[in-house]
Amino acid sequence: MKKIAPLGLGLALSALLVPFASAVQAAPDPSVVVTAKGAVRGTVGSGVRSFQGIPYATAARFDRPRPAAAWTGVRDATAPGKVCAQPAGYPIGKPSTDEDCLNVNVTAPAGKRGKSPVIVWIHGGSMMYGMGDLYGPDRLARGGAVVVSMNYRLGVTSFLTHPSLKESGGLALDDQRAALGWVRRNIGAFGGDAGNVTIMGQSGGGFGVCGHLASPASAGLFQRAILQSSPCDTPGNASRTRAEADAEAVDVIKNAGCAKHADVAECLRNVGIEKLLEAYGTDREPRPVSGTPELPLPVDEALRTGRFNRVPVLIGVNHDEENGMILGQELATGEPMPAQEYEREIRKEHGTRAHAVLKRYPLGASAGRTLAKVKTDSVWSAPTLDTARALSRWTPTRMYEFAEQDTPWFKGYPAPSFPAAAQHMAELPYMFDLALFDELTPRQARLGDRVIGAWVRFAATGDPNGGGENAWPRLRDRGQRGWHVQSLTSGAWTRADYVKDHEYRFWNTGRR
Repeated sequence: MKKIAPLGLGLALSALLVPFASAVQAAPDPSVVVTAKGAVRGTVGSGVRSFQGIPYATAARFDRPRPAAAWTGVRDATAPGKVCAQPAGYPIGKPSTDEDCLNVNVTAPAGKRGKSPVIVWIHGGSMMYGMGDLYGPDRLARGGAVVVSMNYRLGVTSFLTHPSLKESGGLALDDQRAALGWVRRNIGAFGGDAGNVTIMGQSGGGFGVCGHLASPASAGLFQRAILQSSPCDTPGNASRTRAEADAEAVDVIKNAGCAKHADVAECLRNVGIEKLLEAYGTDREPRPVSGTPELPLPVDEALRTGRFNRVPVLIGVNHDEENGMILGQELATGEPMPAQEYEREIRKEHGTRAHAVLKRYPLGASAGRTLAKVKTDSVWSAPTLDTARALSRWTPTRMYEFAEQDTPWFKGYPAPSFPAAAQHMAELPYMFDLALFDELTPRQARLGDRVIGAWVRFAATGDPNGGGENAWPRLRDRGQRGWHVQSLTSGAWTRADYVKDHEYRFWNTGRR
């Protein structure tokens, strides 16, 4: 009996340990996730898991997106998917003739328990250029969010209209909406909270966010919105009428060789993509067509009248938006803007009001820098506060101005004739890993961590406050005292003297 007892005890312990060993062996592979259409294998890196090029939809040319097909086995998701068709142009894009390009990228915190807030990034590029994988989201994900980016149809393949093309005219929004539907169905498998989704976009991507705010078809697909450099309260900035789109399409259809075809739609569907891109050209900023069931009202009208999806909004603009545009022109010509060019540009742009503009903005030491100041205030700063005020009447709204002056310049480009400062896109390398820009200095990286912290807090709760920063009140449209704009710099975050700094009263005359 003395010999049998230990043997029985050993057998009992073995029986208990077998399930434990099986559980250890069956521990899930963090690089594999099972979506509704099949399993995908990504990569596990420093604090994050990354999955790229996952199809979220498919679409024939000029048709709305349809569900992507399922697959068997484990799909490789370690490399970006195809880039949507676009011409050569800005470095934020990549020349492409691919039309089977509707794919998403997901980056999630590694090893985190519970559900994380989800940020869906809509890339910029004037809705003509760009791809989601350009923006490395690892720092945002390590900050506590599951980050999704996407490719969506651009330019001619999204916005060309003709009476025989029944679904075209705003396919970029349709694609983005399909990606949001994919997020709702699948993001839980990646550790994201499908009921806590923030859509976030910059420039052309921000105008896409504006479109979803104004679209009944997008209702319920997101719970918060972040708008960066996207003043969509200005008529025509975020949408256009059918008449405007049709007028623009006439020359495109003619240049594509389809104007006299018996079946224009058939011709446009079958013409080579290279010819279609060439016919559309590169000097455009297309926008979705309003007056449809998906976008009943022009975006600016929807925001002003409160007929939009009322979710908390974080909206902002950069202090020196137009610096980069003017510096880009100077780089193209090889020399700084001549002094005499300043007045010529003001008179061309402002007509009968030019004298008042020249008096308010006298020529400084740099013609280019002075012109950039005028354009920043009139095209970006004043319209963004208009947009924030319109939103704030209906939904919780906070506004920021990215005002850091010591910012990274574009990698490999000659030094500018005046500081780029907080130019258009300047905030992006603080949030994303972007090879377009010089590497962040330690001081810049610390500011990036602070900005990421505020953005993730907003995505989690609808409130960016916390992290030891100064209070960031909601903007309230009750006179200038309520127009709080938080200035984001390497120093303490405080209220910007926004109205005075950007001559808001001068540019806002008659609008509000």
